[in-house]
Amino acid sequence: MSDKKFIEAIKSKASFIIDMDGVIYHGNKLLPGVKEFVHWLLQTNKKFLFLTNSSERTPEELQRKLHRLGVNVSQDVFYTSALATAMFLHNQKPNGSAFIVGDAGLINALYNVGYTMNNVDPDYIVIGETRSYSYEIIEKAINMVLKGARLIGTNPDITGPGEHGIVPATKALIAPIEIATGKKAYFIGKPNPLMMRNALKKIGATREESVIIGDRMDTDIVAGIESDIDTVLVLSGITTRDIIDNFPYRPKYILNGIIDLV
Repeated sequence: MSDKKFIEAIKSKASFIIDMDGVIYHGNKLLPGVKEFVHWLLQTNKKFLFLTNSSERTPEELQRKLHRLGVNVSQDVFYTSALATAMFLHNQKPNGSAFIVGDAGLINALYNVGYTMNNVDPDYIVIGETRSYSYEIIEKAINMVLKGARLIGTNPDITGPGEHGIVPATKALIAPIEIATGKKAYFIGKPNPLMMRNALKKIGATREESVIIGDRMDTDIVAGIESDIDTVLVLSGITTRDIIDNFPYRPKYILNGIIDLV
């Protein structure tokens, strides 16, 4: 299939699930072609969702960030691992309680489904990305897990991009608690197919008419493959062509970046 046919095949899809960091922006810098691509999505009435494994920000904060970068979309086009975690816990145990180690995005998501904060005998220990992490928190979490609290991670990312290099992400923050208790956490975000099913349901799309665009082989692409959704890998994030061969699976399409679609 020629590059032109690749682009036509991707653009013929009715719905788009789009990762954010490395696809839409790097930190506070919008990537080339994104404004035009979002304009095209809106003009052609495509269904679309910005999907992120990060649990730190609320949809309102993400909307404001894109607005600052020159892209205007509504709050309901954002879906985070915090929202997916809240939905999972609400389905498992409605109106439960949690010891939350995370930022506004996670705290708000859990409050909004009726969860209360509990640092004595919670139903769940829920961990997402945060800088408010300490030895005291690890100690508390270990003892609550040993008393029966279930351990949940918003996503299975080990590291993420920071302003000064790599920062530890959720799986790295949970590791000491898993090791000390011998209990394994359950992770909600990509590549958990639960996150993908929730995303499709949110925009009212089928997997056949959808495509997922991401920059990570180990989350975005495998999430698409395991959910039977066509995958587009963009090389504007952390993955290079050399790295692709390290994985036993391949994306359906490979682009330099969103700019290839405009």
